Amino acid sequence: MFSFTHSASVMGVEGRGISVEVDISSGLPQVNVVGLPDPAVRESVERVRAAIKNCGFTFPMDRITVNLAPADLRKEGTAFDLAIAAGILTASGQLEPSLLEGVLLIGELSLDGGIRPVTGVLAMMEQAQRKGMKRVLLPTGNRKEAAWISGIEVFAVTHLRELKARPESGVSFWERFAGEASGSASASDTHSMACPPLKEQEDFADIIGQHQAKRAMLIAAAGKHNILLSGPPGTGKTMMIRRLPGILPPLTEQEALEVTKIYSVAGKLPDGAGGLMQHPPFRAPHHSISTGGLIGGGTIPKPGEVTLAHRGVLYLDELPEFPRMVLELLRQPLEDRVVTIARARATIQFPASIMLAASFNPCPCGYFGHEFGEKRCTCSPAAIARYRSKLSGPLLDRLDLQLEVPRPATFERERNGACLTTSELRAQVARARLIQAVRNQAYGVACNSELTGEGLRRAAALKPDARRLMDNAFEQLGISMRAHDRLLKLARTIADIEENDSVESDHVAEAIQYRRLDLKL
Repeated sequence: MFSFTHSASVMGVEGRGISVEVDISSGLPQVNVVGLPDPAVRESVERVRAAIKNCGFTFPMDRITVNLAPADLRKEGTAFDLAIAAGILTASGQLEPSLLEGVLLIGELSLDGGIRPVTGVLAMMEQAQRKGMKRVLLPTGNRKEAAWISGIEVFAVTHLRELKARPESGVSFWERFAGEASGSASASDTHSMACPPLKEQEDFADIIGQHQAKRAMLIAAAGKHNILLSGPPGTGKTMMIRRLPGILPPLTEQEALEVTKIYSVAGKLPDGAGGLMQHPPFRAPHHSISTGGLIGGGTIPKPGEVTLAHRGVLYLDELPEFPRMVLELLRQPLEDRVVTIARARATIQFPASIMLAASFNPCPCGYFGHEFGEKRCTCSPAAIARYRSKLSGPLLDRLDLQLEVPRPATFERERNGACLTTSELRAQVARARLIQAVRNQAYGVACNSELTGEGLRRAAALKPDARRLMDNAFEQLGISMRAHDRLLKLARTIADIEENDSVESDHVAEAIQYRRLDLKL
């Protein structure tokens, strides 16, 4: 006796269709799972056996072979439990094969037959949509997440015993789940966030002084530029960067789908989250993070913090405290906006379109070059050199804005509305992003930081005096060609904030002053 059911797994952040084939033949009672299963998949045999018995079905006392195809793709996780159980029930004649024909089955089984939610459902649903599947049977806990993929009927099930035939009721198999069916997200789900809403009390108006740094944050958010802040302890570096997501525009529908899919695969969606993530993510890993934790990895690669910050901000506080090897791994993602992880059986690409924000003290004690009163630097020149050696030239070259954040001269707060609030900065960013979106549409990018090649040359539109200033900076400051192009992007963003069609010398001059820190280090 043979049966065939459909399930799915995740490779990277993309879904992969898996065919679950079950064959029952005469022989000693045993169950073999083949097709490169990992331990969690092998253990599914015992979960399925107990669930089938505890739900009133009969587990066949024959030789059972379960094949997960394609057989050369390594399988992991517990999402195959429901498909394996349904396959055994179908092959043993306890379930009508036609009922599950062309239906995607996803779910983990408990020993009593309960069906638990799994991770990565959004990616699996996308894959099912591409294959033209019309129905999916999955745990109730994943129903809202799955409903965001249109064109597929979503049927939620809470227990394996719900698959039992009930001919006496006169209700067909699929009509039993009609109350849980959903083809699209409801209007109430549209505003349901998978991440907590931004804290309105975290306002840029809370930060005293630091007008240049706030201006730099505005420019960084407007053009999605990387930013580095240096200064002594307690000057507001962390406060400003943690408020940075508050001035970023909401994610577009496509971006929200990308980000939510990543968090679904990583198992980071909160319990009960029913909608797409609306805000750009903000990730702030500790400096003890490993290379795999930052970039991603594992036998079957999983996304790291760089991918979790996709379409958002990755904040590295106390940058020199991170191991140099970990920091150097950021060089390729900052250029290509993807992370490529190669394994013997597959090469996986994770999206990594991030805005890198970093901060650090000028020395281990924090006061080098910023002595005040009795606070003096106690670090030796060798200690300072060793501390700063963590920041390589190629990495600094990829940071568009670099500036020092000194101690405020006075504690008195700004008066007469001189200090811009988060809502005011957000409005300026939105206007600049709209200008960029319209102009850069011809080049296939949304933000100035993504411009390259001829698109950058055309979008920059430097006036003659601005071109001369840029050429002089290249010759006299000894900047690299990469830094030269990043200066062009930065100047273009400054001009967009000023709503100027052309890049003038003032815009170039302001951009240049944000590149002086890497020349000191």
